[in-house]
Amino acid sequence: MSSASVSTRIYPAGMLYTLSRHEVERLQDVSRGDLAELVRRCSLAVLNSGNESDDAEALLEQHQDFEIEVEQVNRGLRLQLTNAPGSAFVDGRIIEGIREQISSVIRDLVYFDSEIVGHPYHDLHRSSGITGAVFEMLRNARALIPEVEPNLVVCWGGHSIARHEYEYTKDVGYELGLRFLNIITGCGPGAMKGPMKGATIAHSKQRVKFGRYIGISEPGIIAAESPNPIVSNLSIMPDSEQRLEAFVRLGHGIVVFPGGVGTTEEILYLLGILLNPVNEDAPYPVVFTGPAAAADYFEQVDQFIRLALGEEACSRYRIIIDDAEEVGRYMAAGMKKVRRFRIKTNDAFYFNWMLKIEESFQIPFEPSHENMAALEIKRDLPLHELAANLRKLFSGIVAGNVKPGGVAAIRQHGPFEINGDSELMAALDELLSGFVRDDRMKLPGDKAYEPCYRLVR
Repeated sequence: MSSASVSTRIYPAGMLYTLSRHEVERLQDVSRGDLAELVRRCSLAVLNSGNESDDAEALLEQHQDFEIEVEQVNRGLRLQLTNAPGSAFVDGRIIEGIREQISSVIRDLVYFDSEIVGHPYHDLHRSSGITGAVFEMLRNARALIPEVEPNLVVCWGGHSIARHEYEYTKDVGYELGLRFLNIITGCGPGAMKGPMKGATIAHSKQRVKFGRYIGISEPGIIAAESPNPIVSNLSIMPDSEQRLEAFVRLGHGIVVFPGGVGTTEEILYLLGILLNPVNEDAPYPVVFTGPAAAADYFEQVDQFIRLALGEEACSRYRIIIDDAEEVGRYMAAGMKKVRRFRIKTNDAFYFNWMLKIEESFQIPFEPSHENMAALEIKRDLPLHELAANLRKLFSGIVAGNVKPGGVAAIRQHGPFEINGDSELMAALDELLSGFVRDDRMKLPGDKAYEPCYRLVR
């Protein structure tokens, strides 16, 4: 693979291969309109697959002259790539997996803009409309497969993890794959790549011909977590909230590996939903796991959850340390419980319609300085509401760390100010300080982390 820039034309893969001229014209309008820069940024992130940098601004700066343009030809659609990263090509030909992922980017961004936004059925200010939009996006991405028993395990964890933690994620993925389970991740490196890599080996040994390696991302984070090469089905959701909802409705169980603020956001999102009394009886196997060296990390996370959300929240997950095989057994047993529950409640295997998700978990949170300061972090709130606000808090820190808009806001106005109950602020300070100390905010080797937040007690 070459590091030099490449300019070429490619034909897209999948459903974009056969389009009417009218559909191509609509795509051309998109490539020249307001979505053009979004398509460009996300396509560049895909072309940069394998680069271990989480600096979205640096990526854009390095490839300022990259362009992507939609062309109409008799065969339907062709993409003109100008000054694309050479690492995406072998002997002048684009790597097939990257070609598929670029097609997915265009497919999802265009579909949301043309078929979801403004459609009366998809009122994105109401819970039912948002859930409907998530369903339509996943269906259009061909991620929903009916008549297949529950077997999708969501794997969350940091893209900035130590080598021994990464190796453990592969071990867990291997044990899941041996039990015919498939993998969903945020599609990036680290704890998102490892389980997929382990599962591919196990699937090969078990002669699984159509293993599924689903990656779910969103425009604000994809440049910081470029899709890893193993992802076979990439979905780009429009925002963080719909991305998280896609995880929990598409998946049947969740494994959490060591991570940072992004992983904590995901944990709080999940626990906030499971703590809703409506979801009390819904089986949803959740495991926190890592190698022996990660025991202190999970003890710290567990202590924070216990203090903030209580014992009930802790009862919704199991901590398994340094035992990948036990994780595999636990998740396989959990799949059977999910199957029985879905049959009993007449819910679909491929999409968890019955899971109640409140609007506070669905409406996009804008991590402005004003909104971050206004968050209520108080012990007297109902547990699922406190979890929702804590989730927003961590979402804001993620934005301040890696998302272009959040990084720009911090540069202009300084750190976010966060206030709340003194006990919660103390616990939050201890947790975040541990993330910084363990280098979980940025990839190892980057410059020293500068907090994008300030806790006010």
